[in-house]
Amino acid sequence: MRFARGAFRLGAVVVLAGALAACGSSGPKQVKDGNGGFLGIGGGKKAPKGTEIGVNSYLWRASLDVLKFMPLASADPYGGVIITDWYTDPQTPNERFKATAYILDTRLRADALNVTVFKQVNQGGTWVDAPTAAQTEVDMENAILDRARKLRLANIGEE
Repeated sequence: MRFARGAFRLGAVVVLAGALAACGSSGPKQVKDGNGGFLGIGGGKKAPKGTEIGVNSYLWRASLDVLKFMPLASADPYGGVIITDWYTDPQTPNERFKATAYILDTRLRADALNVTVFKQVNQGGTWVDAPTAAQTEVDMENAILDRARKLRLANIGEE
């Protein structure tokens, strides 16, 4: 009798544990990146190891899209840092610019993005640091956020 009561309790615990496990969420949703991998956002199956990025995928893609006119020096999707090389506009050959975009969160939010722009001017054959207009960084951030929103809306339309 004692054995039967213990077996019944054990069976009840196993059934309840299984029922509770079935109630859990399915985890983060993965979005395909177009190369057979996943971007690691939302809810669904876990992406294969090595195919997730550590930041918001829309901000990441939008940053690359907006900064594509500048040569890329470095891009770290896990740390969320994009660094461009110096860019000189042909119309102003005595000025050059460099940008760094920091993606600070996995959520699509305005405070998850920070862009820093550096400027140099050519003085007698030597490049000298010069101040940039604060509005330049704000304009780049706004362009990236706008592009990220459009990418997200396009992705929602495909689901």
